[in-house]
Amino acid sequence: MSKERIAIDMDEVIADAVHRFTEWYHRDFNVLLTPEHLHGKHLLQAVAPENQQHLRKYLHTVGFFQDLPVMADSQDVLRRLAERYELFIATAAMGFPLSFSEKFDWLRQHFDFIPTSHVVFCGEKSIINADYLIDDNAYNFKDFRGEGILFTSHHNVHETRYRRVNSWQEVAALFGV
Repeated sequence: MSKERIAIDMDEVIADAVHRFTEWYHRDFNVLLTPEHLHGKHLLQAVAPENQQHLRKYLHTVGFFQDLPVMADSQDVLRRLAERYELFIATAAMGFPLSFSEKFDWLRQHFDFIPTSHVVFCGEKSIINADYLIDDNAYNFKDFRGEGILFTSHHNVHETRYRRVNSWQEVAALFGV
């Protein structure tokens, strides 16, 4: 019997990219973006219009993805999931070519139990052949053939079309691990 497959997004699901955005934004503009500033908004909506282009450049800057904090409990839960499910990391990296090596190295450091053959750098995630996709961006579920599971992030709190998990402990409960 083959195992069910779970595809997992990287940024804002297992890697805390918002931490880096807010850290660098504070460094560059001396403005601290709090969870209250971000609630229900995409990052660009939470910053001054004249600073939006600067914020966009972060994703194209060497070092942005290098040492992101790991999302709480993600390592432990993914280790347990890996015993019962086939796991894939599916990260939309095609628009950010500098991110490839940093994301790959980050995964090797923090999730070395996921085989490199199960790391997918993609553009559109509908190509992923999995039973489940855990992602913070609902648009990735549009043509996905499995079930999309929305991982809560500041920008998706008002999304109601998909099953939602608020933490990795909720993922563990959902999948019975």
